[in-house]
Amino acid sequence: MKIRGRSIVPGCVIAKSIISTKPISFLGDVNPNTGIITDKFNPLRGQSIVNRCLIFPYGKGSTVGSYILYQLRKNNKAPASIVNIKAEAIVAVGAIISDIPMIDEVAIENIPKDKKITLNSTKKDAYIEF
Repeated sequence: MKIRGRSIVPGCVIAKSIISTKPISFLGDVNPNTGIITDKFNPLRGQSIVNRCLIFPYGKGSTVGSYILYQLRKNNKAPASIVNIKAEAIVAVGAIISDIPMIDEVAIENIPKDKKITLNSTKKDAYIEF
């Protein structure tokens, strides 16, 4: 199945999906040294986003979140790609400076959990396929 979206950061990645139904703030919800979700209200608490296609509705929180994504990349603990329903500036900037392929305008409820997916993001075409 192919689901189209809008390109935020170009790239092509194959990775297993990890899906949060809750918004994520990279400042406080994710440990930048381990890539583990630490938010006690997130159902993914204790799980790793490292080298996964991180799928969540939208980002929330502090502008420092962009730099946390960058720190995750520098620590080799970043997600392989990001998919949102609606990208917001903090996550988009973090993905841009960290070179993490990202798309939005995707109906995330149709994406299977813990399944290998392909994210292909170009200016003319952006989609995930599984």
